[in-house]
Amino acid sequence: MTGLLSQMDLPHALAGLLVGVAVGLTGVGGGSLMTPLLVLIFGVSPQTAVGTDLLFAAATKTAGSGVHGWRETINWPILRRLACGSIPASVVTLIALSELGRIHKGTQHVILIVLGVMLLVTAIGAVFQKRLVAFATTREPRDPKRMLWPTVLLGLFIGVVVSISSVGAGAVGVTALLMLYPQLPVARIVGTDIAHAVPLTLVSGFGHWLIGDVDGVLLANLLLGSIPGVIVASFISSRAPDSWLRLALAAVLVFSGIKLLT
Repeated sequence: MTGLLSQMDLPHALAGLLVGVAVGLTGVGGGSLMTPLLVLIFGVSPQTAVGTDLLFAAATKTAGSGVHGWRETINWPILRRLACGSIPASVVTLIALSELGRIHKGTQHVILIVLGVMLLVTAIGAVFQKRLVAFATTREPRDPKRMLWPTVLLGLFIGVVVSISSVGAGAVGVTALLMLYPQLPVARIVGTDIAHAVPLTLVSGFGHWLIGDVDGVLLANLLLGSIPGVIVASFISSRAPDSWLRLALAAVLVFSGIKLLT
């Protein structure tokens, strides 16, 4: 324990705090911000960044989902539908990654490309989220029972991309759920998406840990800042104006995505 504490450092803790606050306020930022920060700023390899970030997201979003659970803003049937697609897809993807991991440079290249593309898609979803919500709410109400398989397929897609890049469970998931369930309040969509990310990132992160793609000391440093950040931000999220934060987040995502693709 003493050895672990001696390796704690302020920059990683501050990065964890920044991302924890972003997740608590908007439901977005776990993979979208942390993985690019680790790769571009701290020089962490893509595999280690993705694996460490997944367990980071699991712990951070557990704290956030606890607040949403207390506020009763989680739709458990929708969460179960998502998990039915995402968890099996994550397991299959991790098995494939464990085989591809033998080609070290090729795997890094694939992860960087997928991560860059997902960052750009997430940025678009963050910027146009309100317009997509407005469009969805003008349509005829849908029978939630008919959305069973589309939701499972959405979970499958999220399970694959999150396991590869750690990105997609935030803005992409929220935007898609808003289109599928326009009759639900946005707060319940966000709460459900955050809660769904907990088992998904836990399974994916554990798989990456078995592969050897998790840095335990780095993870501890990040969580030192993120846990208090996400708890405080989750409590104040309903009162904080997030329009400027959404634009700033989108700008960071676009910059990071382009940087990873070039």
